Amino acid sequence: MTIPPEFSLIYRHFRPLAAPGALDLRDDAAVFAPPLGRELVIAADAMVAGVHFLPDDPPETVGRKLLRVNLSDLAAMGATPFGYLMTTAFPRGIDDGWIARFAEGLALDQGLFSVGLLGGDTVSTPGPMTLSLTILGHVAPGRALRRSGARVGDGVWVSGTIGDGAFGLRAIRGQVADDAGFLAGRYRLPEPRVALGQALVGVAHAAMDVSDGLVQDFGHICRESGVGGVIEAALVPLSEPTRAAAAGEHALLPFHGGDDYELIFTAPEDAAVLALGMPVTRIGRVVDAEQGVRLLDATGGAIDLPTRGWSHF
Repeated sequence: MTIPPEFSLIYRHFRPLAAPGALDLRDDAAVFAPPLGRELVIAADAMVAGVHFLPDDPPETVGRKLLRVNLSDLAAMGATPFGYLMTTAFPRGIDDGWIARFAEGLALDQGLFSVGLLGGDTVSTPGPMTLSLTILGHVAPGRALRRSGARVGDGVWVSGTIGDGAFGLRAIRGQVADDAGFLAGRYRLPEPRVALGQALVGVAHAAMDVSDGLVQDFGHICRESGVGGVIEAALVPLSEPTRAAAAGEHALLPFHGGDDYELIFTAPEDAAVLALGMPVTRIGRVVDAEQGVRLLDATGGAIDLPTRGWSHF
């Protein structure tokens, strides 16, 4: 019996990615049991060509970024990754080699992060390529990290370095120097802080990942927690390439540029955070709600940003 082209594509490229519960991608849905005594954690993110990745980005990194930005959401909840569902809307007539390389990137990161494909859908579109992934993880009951737990007096911490993703996009576009390709790499291949998120369970009061801009995303924590917050610009960790690129007119970009996929979290005890042995930096503090959310310069003056972060609307 002849296999329809859509199913032939799935069998060639996506069946090798299937997790055990995916039933070899032969049925309409996956069947699996979550780990005994754990709660499911589910998140979804989509990427659109020309918005979240560039049309000429390497297919391998597009696949890996799609998986990694979703893994970052699990990291922000302190969850352990389990598997994912994926919907792809490819432009009609897309080169089969592009899809093969896209799947190769997914396969590489499935191995790195111990996840597998559970199912999804594959369609064609007359518009830009659109990719959507739903990630599944698990956490001990009642232990998921939330945005809503920050308390006055908590320290504010961030992982890794900030601003690399935003400058990476500009580097790819030729707007800033990036001789070693570090910034472009950080934009195309963010590092989900899965291990850190798991380690923060029982240590952090609140957490989320930095995807739309440092100040804006910290503001989400403050709003959901009913508190205010202060970030000291001089304390925000910057890589050397970002520090060089941030000179002059781009000086404020690290604070609102987005695409970092680092974790920002609040915690009451510095010693407990430092004992984790993870690459984190204290950048501020949680204050009363009446004080709002502020970014301060070295003299304690408020810094006005052109925008607090990215918005789709």
